[in-house]
Amino acid sequence: MSRFALIKAVLGPIMRLMFRPQVEGVEHIPGDGPVILAGNHLTFIDSMILPLVCDRQVVFIGKDEYVTGKSLKGRLMAWFFIGVGMIPVDRDGGRGGVAALMTGRRVLEEGRIFGIYPEGTRSPDGRLYRGR
Repeated sequence: MSRFALIKAVLGPIMRLMFRPQVEGVEHIPGDGPVILAGNHLTFIDSMILPLVCDRQVVFIGKDEYVTGKSLKGRLMAWFFIGVGMIPVDRDGGRGGVAALMTGRRVLEEGRIFGIYPEGTRSPDGRLYRGR
């Protein structure tokens, strides 16, 4: 069993019970082939819920701090985000973002789902902003 399958099997039901996500449009996600899933990023939990409610694995880009923490919390976050297939982005310069997008391109070429938040970051106040 892959780490993603384990995370989904264990955390999926718990998160569904705790957060009661309402998913609209999942029927439009094809069962195979490349897909770009562009979600809004109104809260931190978006990156945890979306991979767990989709039938296929969604590979998102996310800031590299999510996978570099040394504390227990940091290591648990790294285990989760690496397990769900997050592509870490070094946000210190433009090259990190380009590298992450090129990795996303490879994900699509492999016929998988690439998830991205067009706003580029989580909303600071819960409102949806223009893409960047």
